[in-house]
Amino acid sequence: MPLVPYALTRPFLFGLDPEHAHDLTMAALARLQNTTAMCLWQQPRVDDPVTVAGLRFPNRIGLAAGLDKNGECIDGLGAMGFGFIEVGTVTPKAQPGNPKPRLFRLPPAQALINRLGFNNQGLAAFVANVQRARSFRAASGIVGLNIGKNAATPIERAVDDYLLGLDGVYPHADYVAVNISSPNTKNLRELQGDEALDALLAALQARKQQLAGAQRRSVPIFVKIAPDLTEAQVGVIAATLKRHGIDGVIATNTTLARDAVQGLAHAGEAGGLSGRPVFEASTRVIRQLRAALGKEFPIIGVGGVMSGSDARAKIAAGADLVQIYTGLIYQGPALVTEAARAMAHRA
Repeated sequence: MPLVPYALTRPFLFGLDPEHAHDLTMAALARLQNTTAMCLWQQPRVDDPVTVAGLRFPNRIGLAAGLDKNGECIDGLGAMGFGFIEVGTVTPKAQPGNPKPRLFRLPPAQALINRLGFNNQGLAAFVANVQRARSFRAASGIVGLNIGKNAATPIERAVDDYLLGLDGVYPHADYVAVNISSPNTKNLRELQGDEALDALLAALQARKQQLAGAQRRSVPIFVKIAPDLTEAQVGVIAATLKRHGIDGVIATNTTLARDAVQGLAHAGEAGGLSGRPVFEASTRVIRQLRAALGKEFPIIGVGGVMSGSDARAKIAAGADLVQIYTGLIYQGPALVTEAARAMAHRA
């Protein structure tokens, strides 16, 4: 358990504007990581190694992209006991994201709505931050780098941005995550469609082969998809991933559905809904992907994990690894250990 119980700090953080609380927390982590103060939240990492996509993960619990968009806090977050950390989404050029306010809590539903819009410092600053991380990787932690497209880039030229992103992060990533499922960048989810996905994955795989040859290391590529898909759409995506030799899939991003939060304050805000309400939808997509992809294809499950039993349910549905984000906001760092232990001791 962390030396400072989250129950003592959560009331203060939840008394602040959500984005201000996030920025304050991340600034503190960035400043205090790799100092003696890190003992305030550091937890022993559960030892449950597993090999997925050719990578050896120290345990099955990871941090989803979006919390550390600029890769500034890898060591601080890693001290919470994660087996892997995914940072980003990064775009080739820095961008401010959507107008504020753009992040909302829905505590009765253990949920968040965000329409941040890939706010980040750009590829050059992101890579420099990732290169500064040391203690997490020294302890064999796995780091995934998540790439997206700039809002100002027309959807017809989205492939250009993803190739720039892949070029930039490839030398520094244990795996690369390709975000085509955020609802907060106009038309981005169109890239999940048949022809657009086919063209994007063909281009990424061709560039990966060039980079692998030049750098003599093959970095796995995972594609992150939405929960708001029909079973037929999931099947088409699965077939396209396999056809292009993509290494894995992340299921899922946030949802546009609001059925589970109707009547709650902020339920009508535009953006992606995360947390408890997305649990069933993301688990359904995991189950459908596993059926379509077979036993061996790597799947990272994410969406609504608030407990160890939730993490086990993702594994039971077909995930190899599990990520959290909103659960960390509501439950605190103890969730990392709880989930990792639950998966390590699953029946």
